[in-house]
Amino acid sequence: MTKVLQVQLYDAGLPSAVQNIVEQCQPTATRQNKCISATGAHGLVTAFKEPEFKSVLDSFYWNLPDGMPGVWVGKLKGAKQMTRCYGPDFFKYVFESSANKSIKHFLCGGQEGVADELKQAVGQKFGNYQVAGTFCPPFREMSDQEFQALGEQINQSGANIVWIGLSTPKQERFARRLAQWVDVNFIVTVGAAFDFHTDRVKQAPSWMQRMSLEWLFRLMSEPKRLYKRYLEIVPLFILLNVKEFLSPVKQSTASANQQL
Repeated sequence: MTKVLQVQLYDAGLPSAVQNIVEQCQPTATRQNKCISATGAHGLVTAFKEPEFKSVLDSFYWNLPDGMPGVWVGKLKGAKQMTRCYGPDFFKYVFESSANKSIKHFLCGGQEGVADELKQAVGQKFGNYQVAGTFCPPFREMSDQEFQALGEQINQSGANIVWIGLSTPKQERFARRLAQWVDVNFIVTVGAAFDFHTDRVKQAPSWMQRMSLEWLFRLMSEPKRLYKRYLEIVPLFILLNVKEFLSPVKQSTASANQQL
C-alpha cells in the first residue's frame, strides 16, 4: 500500500487485484464483508477535507487507485508496480474472471431499472450469468430497518460480492453501513461502472484515460452537473500533493537548523 494524501492506495496493480478478489471468493474462503473502493482524486480530496470520510476509507480493505493522478503520485513515491485500477475495468475483469466459477454477484445502485439492465449486460458482454440479485437504492438516506431488509435479501441470494454503483462519497458510506447487515466476501464501490456498462453514459476514449483527461471528457459531457466539482477538485488535488512533497524538505531543513 502507498499513501496518497494520507489515504492508503492499493499498489500491486490491476491484474493482481482481480486475481486476489477472485481467489478470496472461493467456497472455502471466510466471508468477512471486506469493503473495497475505487478511489480517484475526488475521493482523496474529499477525505482530506472531511475527517469522517477519511475514517471510512481508512476502514476499507483496499482503496484502489481509480484515476491516473493517484497512480502518478504513487509512482513518484516509489510504488513501481502501481497501475490504475479503474472501477469500470475492475468490475469488467472480475466478472470475466469469475464467469465460470461458483461466485455470485449482487448489483446495488443506479436509477430505477439500471441494475436489472446491468444484469443482462454482464451476461451479454462478459459471459457471466451469476448475478443473484439487484437493488436500486432510493435517493434519500436509508434507515437501519431498510438496510437490514436489504442485507437479508443479499444474504438469501448467496452473493459473494456486492457491487455498489452510486457516487463518491455516498457509495463508500453506503458500503460501510451495509457491511453491518450482510454475510459476503466483498462489498465493492465502483462509481459510474453501472452507467458505463449499460451504455447509458459514454466513456472517455482510451487515450484520454491514459493521459488522465477523463475528467475533461466527463466535464464536457455533463457540464452542468460536474463543473463545480472539477473546478475545485483538480487544482486542489495538485496543490495538496505539491504541499505534501515539499513538507518533508521543510521538516528536514528545520531539523538541520536545530542541530547547528
